[in-house]
Amino acid sequence: MSILGLISQLMAIAMALLLAPLLSGWVNQWRARLQNKSAPGLLQPYRVLHKLFNKESVLAEHASTLFRITPYIVFGCMLLASAIIPTLSTDLPLSPAADAIALVGLFALARVFISLAAMDVGTAFGTLGARREMLVGFLAEPALLMVLFCASMISRSTSLTTIVETLAHRDLAIYPSLLVAGVAFTMVSLAENARVPVDNPETHLELTMIHEALILEYSGRHLALLEWAASLKLFAYSCMGLALFFPWGVAEAHAPLALLLALPVLIVKLAVGGIFLALIETLSAKMRIFRVPEFLATAFMLAVIGLLVNVLLGVS
Repeated sequence: MSILGLISQLMAIAMALLLAPLLSGWVNQWRARLQNKSAPGLLQPYRVLHKLFNKESVLAEHASTLFRITPYIVFGCMLLASAIIPTLSTDLPLSPAADAIALVGLFALARVFISLAAMDVGTAFGTLGARREMLVGFLAEPALLMVLFCASMISRSTSLTTIVETLAHRDLAIYPSLLVAGVAFTMVSLAENARVPVDNPETHLELTMIHEALILEYSGRHLALLEWAASLKLFAYSCMGLALFFPWGVAEAHAPLALLLALPVLIVKLAVGGIFLALIETLSAKMRIFRVPEFLATAFMLAVIGLLVNVLLGVS
């Protein structure tokens, strides 16, 4: 393990923890501006986390150990997912773990625990949210895998580090499959992060909420960890999309100067991506829950088309 690699890994973890709430605040601010509303402060997510961490956690009378440990497990999964995605550099000690299948497995593990915890206390909203969350996950995870496999066919590896190195540091080439896969990834990202048109993160209406129904029984530091984990998940998906479809600016191994330039490049790309996400949410309407399977089936179909395009073109 090189010293530069260790520094890159620590920087990636620190940037995930610090920038994830900022990215959420940036998206919320632009969403409000595009809708001609009074925009919240950019640092509002930090204030919310500070307030929640200083509040007492109130637990249901019959809450089990599973309910208590789930916020820590979900937060750990999202932080690890953010750490293994090559955001600043490809020279990471966790690179051997940065496998596409392992990454999807981390998201699935967090989903299972938060769904079980939502059902643990026996409330109607928790059970409703858990069922909807598992439905979304059951449809979104195969589509995400197909997107990652589409990119892995180009590099002949499911390692995210190898994929980024192949796409970012080879001769300029146009891959039609990545265009189709990019649309599919955007659709999956909207569903996985509870964004419009699949879900609305600002509502508590019984007929529409998915993510909010899972965390209604949490408070205090437990709720803070889950909110932070939600921001980390959005950050991880954003960085994954940038690494797959806009990998330029990611530093190579043993390139200290490139590592210094990678941070401002990442911030600029995240800022542009946040505005694009807010624009999509503004131009979209919340769809009925029964239309979500059709939405994610379309994403899966587009990802498969991307795979077939690679096969037909003989991409390697």
